[in-house]
Amino acid sequence: MFIYIKRSYTTLLSRWKSRPIQFPVDSYRTLPTGAPKQLPKVQHEFKAESPDEKAAREKKQLAVKQVFQKCWASYKEKAWMQDELEPISGGAKNTFGGWAATLVDSLDTLWIMDLKTEFDEAVSAAINIDFDAPPGEINVFETTIRYLGGFMSAYDLSSDVRLLRKAIEVGEMLYAAFDTPNRMPLTRWDAQQALTGTRQEAHENTLVAEIGSLVMEFTRLSQLTKDMKWFDAVQRITEIFAAQQMETLLPGMWPIVVNAKEANFSTNGPFTLSAMADSVYEYLPKTFALLGGLDQTYHAMYKQSMHAAKQHILFRPMLPDNADILISGNAVASPTSINLDPEGQHLGCFVGGMFALGGRLFDIPAHVEIGKKATDGCIWAYNNSPLGIMPEKFTMTPCHSTTDCKWDEAHYMREVAQRNLNHKGEQQSATNVIQKEKLPLGFTSAKDKRYILRPEAIESVFILYRITGEKHFRETAWKMFTAIQKNTETELANAALSDVLVKENPHKVGSMESFWLAETLKYFYLIFSEPDLISLDEYVFNTEAHPFKRPS
Repeated sequence: MFIYIKRSYTTLLSRWKSRPIQFPVDSYRTLPTGAPKQLPKVQHEFKAESPDEKAAREKKQLAVKQVFQKCWASYKEKAWMQDELEPISGGAKNTFGGWAATLVDSLDTLWIMDLKTEFDEAVSAAINIDFDAPPGEINVFETTIRYLGGFMSAYDLSSDVRLLRKAIEVGEMLYAAFDTPNRMPLTRWDAQQALTGTRQEAHENTLVAEIGSLVMEFTRLSQLTKDMKWFDAVQRITEIFAAQQMETLLPGMWPIVVNAKEANFSTNGPFTLSAMADSVYEYLPKTFALLGGLDQTYHAMYKQSMHAAKQHILFRPMLPDNADILISGNAVASPTSINLDPEGQHLGCFVGGMFALGGRLFDIPAHVEIGKKATDGCIWAYNNSPLGIMPEKFTMTPCHSTTDCKWDEAHYMREVAQRNLNHKGEQQSATNVIQKEKLPLGFTSAKDKRYILRPEAIESVFILYRITGEKHFRETAWKMFTAIQKNTETELANAALSDVLVKENPHKVGSMESFWLAETLKYFYLIFSEPDLISLDEYVFNTEAHPFKRPS
């Protein structure tokens, strides 16, 4: 198969393939060689279920599938080949290049849900997407995780060679973003100018997640094609991350913004595991697994970054029920101090699954326990929000100790007042703030009250269930699913919410990003599947929930 694919893609009349390279590579870094190592088992050893348990599980799984089918049918009827369906009006919009993001992002979900007729129809449409005609600016990271990841995952599952050809087309396009003097990519990239031969330089201000979260996809493409240029492109980035990891203001972690033009990843701040940095950390244990444990760099970077995160990013919040949970916050660092910003984010809810996966792969049982508590933190936020759905961003009162933390209402009220200054910078009555902002007890502010159909909470709940086998994670998943479905369902599909802190009838927004079908519903479906469907010992998910086959 490899020879056939190689001959096919080299004869493609691709503008990207024929584009002159201004800064050619003298020699490529190559994938590590040798047999993959026998890594520790990730998944729990599940016992056979009873007939009643199977029937109950399959009923819930079918409910998730039916929601997906409704959304897919509406997308097909109203927004086919566009990036997104507008779930209220039935319109369509293009937000990620106009290359049918929802279609490509959903390919592997169609396969996993055994919707093979729909899968075949979607593949037939997807192979005609023209990546030789890009819009003005491309987000390289989003294109990589959705399109390149989507095509390769669907290929890994189906072995349909047409999907690998499309992955190669996307890879050829994205590879041109690395054609800079230091081979660091432009992450917000004017692809049209690149086609004309305009000289490119990486940017001085680059989000760390956008430059550090290309490694899984480009590595997998080199594994599948045996062409090392894609691995070489991201390995150069990894080498800089590794070399500068302990030189930052928070040694072990990298700042949210890095200087790609100067290849300086060690200055500036702040630091977080959440938005704008998240997947660079998520990919450390995952790339280790994807490389079969043959590159210990990812092991070392994971241990150093998670050591720093445990000390300065994770915190136990003071809560009225004294729950022993963890929230992932932010750190503001200077040469003389490192201070916690106790902001929780829905986007940060992946952290529980990351710690648990790292704990298994690197045989660190304490990290599995951290993963449980971080996942419990997001579950607590869901359970204690009026609609049963946590807000996008919020703050809490951090405990001084993770082992001894008693509720102090007076202290809580002072924190609420300090977190919610008026436009003059003056403190307000905490009681008035709580009433006006509809703050659940325990939240000191709600910076962003939206729910945009995000997957990160169910992602960690799914991973913790597969790793521990603890049934309460499944029960939690069903509670989450029913709350989300009840409040986001529209006549056509599901819509984002502008405020989840209202008690009823939340306002729906005309947005349904492709990750609703690619990630959120996929994780809900998989937690109610049999555990051998996309086993964590056989696959590793990219940050858009596209499973790649692990080497064996």
